[in-house]
Amino acid sequence: MTQTAIALTPDAKGEIAEALNQSVAETAVTTMLAQNFHWNVTGMAFGPLHQLFQDIYEDHFTAQDDLAERIKAVDAHAEGTLAGMIKRSKVSEYEGTASDKEMIKMMLEAQETLAGTLAGCGELAANHGDTLTEDLCIARGQTHEKFAWFLRSHLR
Repeated sequence: MTQTAIALTPDAKGEIAEALNQSVAETAVTTMLAQNFHWNVTGMAFGPLHQLFQDIYEDHFTAQDDLAERIKAVDAHAEGTLAGMIKRSKVSEYEGTASDKEMIKMMLEAQETLAGTLAGCGELAANHGDTLTEDLCIARGQTHEKFAWFLRSHLR
């Protein structure tokens, strides 16, 4: 049965909020990873990669807000600290110097991780009848798979 956020049980709200907070955390860490790579990419593909990393971090910055607002719509707390997001995220920050290909590989892994996290969140939401969260997760997952495709194409 399809339900709006207000009709969800407290347990469903908690589970969905937890999955959405995971998605926000990984999106936030990936946003900074993309910005780091945008600032530091060099090499023959500088121009297209500089732009692709910018496209990614701009998209992800907006996505963080969309996901966090959905957490609030299910009447839960949205994690708002960088330390909390870094601790929770399956995507890691990167310190140091990386080649353009290393950056692409790390960003590709981050996009694939995000797509998987959002697919799981969407499935959980569907199991609780929360089609609005499911729809958000599907759309975000598709975006991450598209970015993964773009990145993978640079490695071929």
